[in-house]
Amino acid sequence: MAYQKLLYHLDAGVARITLNRPAKRNALDAELIAELQIAITNCNHIIVLSGAPPDFCSGMDLSGLHAAADASALDHVHAARQLADLFRAMRHHRRPIIAAVQGRALAGGCGLATAADIVLASESAQFGYPEIKRGFLPAMVMGLVRRSVSEKRIFELIATGESISARAALDCGLINRVYADQDFDAAVTAFATDLASRSASALELAKSLLYRTDAASWESALDSGIETGTLSRMTDDARRGIAGFVKKS
Repeated sequence: MAYQKLLYHLDAGVARITLNRPAKRNALDAELIAELQIAITNCNHIIVLSGAPPDFCSGMDLSGLHAAADASALDHVHAARQLADLFRAMRHHRRPIIAAVQGRALAGGCGLATAADIVLASESAQFGYPEIKRGFLPAMVMGLVRRSVSEKRIFELIATGESISARAALDCGLINRVYADQDFDAAVTAFATDLASRSASALELAKSLLYRTDAASWESALDSGIETGTLSRMTDDARRGIAGFVKKS
C-alpha cells in the first residue's frame, strides 16, 4: 500500500520501515501509528525500523498533546490502546524487529525502540523518558522497560526524565549494541543481513518462546521449552542443519 508517513523498502529479505516525518522529528500521531501497525502486520520479513534523519522519534506529536488537555478519559483510553496494539503487533510479529536508532529516541519514541526485539544505536544517539517533566508518565512502556533494565535504574530514568547516551543505555541493558556514527548504516545492514541468513523457523520459534516465558513459572517455562524445542527439531531447517553437521563430523 502507499504510506503517507512511512517509507517501506524490501531488500535481501530485510524490510526497512522508516518513520518519515523529519520536520516533526518523526513524532507519533494516530495516522503514523496506524500505518506502522499495518506495515508490520503485513510484513513477513525481518524488519529494520528507523527514523528519517536526524532523529529516530521524539515521542507523541505535541499537537496531539495540546488537544489532550481537553480530551475525555475515553479519548485517552482510545489513544493508549492504539499504541498498545502497535506494541502487540511488534511483539507478535513472526520475525525479529530491529530498531536502528540515530539522534533522539524520547518518550514514546524511546518506548517504540524498546518494543523492538533488538536495539542498535549510533554513538551520538540519546534515549529518555521525559514525560514526568510534563506531569505524566511513560505508562505504556513501563512493562517493556522493566524486562530490560534493573528496577532502580528504570525508576531513576522515569522519575528524573533525564536523557542518557547510547553508551549509558547499553550499560544499563536498554539497548544491544552501539556503533560509531560514520559506520552506523553499514553496521546495521551487516547485522540485519546476517540475521536474515539464520534459520527463519528457528528465529520465529525463539522469539515466540522467549516472550511466552515472560511471566511463566520455572516449571511452565520448562514445559514451553519442551514443546518449542521439539517443534524446532522437526523443521526443514533443522533437518538440513543436522544432516550437514553429521556429514562434517
